[in-house]
Amino acid sequence: MRARLRTRKLRMPTPLPAHAALPSLYRDRKRYAWLLSLLIPATVLVGPALMWFTGKAGALWIPVVFFYATVPLLDYVLGEDRSNPPESAVAALDADTYYRWITYLLAPVLWLSFIFGAWFAVRMDLPPHGLVALVLISGSVGGFCINLGHELGHKNTALERALAKIVLAPSGYGHFYVEHNRGHHRDASTPLDPASSRMGESIYRFVLREMPGSWFRAWELERTRLKQADLPLLSWHNHIVQPALLTLALWSGLVLWLGWTVLPFLLAASFWANFQLTSANYIEHYGLLRQLRAPGKYEACQPHHSWNSNHIFSNWILFHLQRHSDHHAHPLRRYQSLRHFDDLPTLPSGYFGMFLVAYVPPLWRYVMDERLLRAVGHDLKRLNLDPAQREALIARHGLQAAA
Repeated sequence: MRARLRTRKLRMPTPLPAHAALPSLYRDRKRYAWLLSLLIPATVLVGPALMWFTGKAGALWIPVVFFYATVPLLDYVLGEDRSNPPESAVAALDADTYYRWITYLLAPVLWLSFIFGAWFAVRMDLPPHGLVALVLISGSVGGFCINLGHELGHKNTALERALAKIVLAPSGYGHFYVEHNRGHHRDASTPLDPASSRMGESIYRFVLREMPGSWFRAWELERTRLKQADLPLLSWHNHIVQPALLTLALWSGLVLWLGWTVLPFLLAASFWANFQLTSANYIEHYGLLRQLRAPGKYEACQPHHSWNSNHIFSNWILFHLQRHSDHHAHPLRRYQSLRHFDDLPTLPSGYFGMFLVAYVPPLWRYVMDERLLRAVGHDLKRLNLDPAQREALIARHGLQAAA
């Protein structure tokens, strides 16, 4: 008995590894900054509120100036954040429902903001320039809808996937749920992808290829899925039809409430919302090319196949969308855990600043083409070139030897 007692006394608990304590010690310094993603889309109310009190329609341009001038300036002033959470803390971060509730609460904020914009456009006596400003800010709200749908659509919970379809409905871009998750992520940075821009291709040529190409690819993917499941194409099981019916219900309700005059506003605001996605797609993979390993088989998507941006403010209001390199390499990773990697293709500004550059093609080529060539080491085999300009681009940049 004494021998047994002595043996039990000597048994000591196994010490925990040093990294096991990290999850409880780690504190996300950006935890409360993510609340900006709730506040910034609601700035659609600022311009109309100021117009209401002052009677001046010029106030409607304040949110537009904020998005396209103040946000790039804040990105410049605040700089970049290259910090990463320790991998030992990622599981706890992902399980923290605080981050999920921010995305849940944003959905009704965006819906109400979009509806408010439509009401204000019809009920207020606006000059032409005021109506243009309202289209732009309501379209920006629709762009935030797509960004939220992007974050939620990659997740595995039924609630998040349902919310993804709901927030894509206001601007009528529900097919993004299918096209992005099952098409773009499969084909990104290859010539097969209509949502990956090519070197030498302006954004205005890109949109003519991207918008219809994404639409047709979404239907092709959904047709294949439903056929394999022995389900009819035009049914509630169709993941394109579901958000489309929500769009139809919302727009029909607005027409019944506000009259037919709201329809042109909805079409214009929705186009601008969807063009914000086009703008993001244009800058995210510009000119980058994955290598073909076998006929029809490309190498796995790696962080260096996307353009990255660590600019602080715009990442706070876009759920780290600009850490696009990690997102494409690990699409199930939640926004609060996305990482910076060294030596990646890096944008000189956040997305809002880069949108403005992209809208001026000569400026875009001046800013991005040499940056692209440096990112791929002037290797022609790593460049996704516009076929119509291939020979001219090779000659202009001296790429023939590299070939």
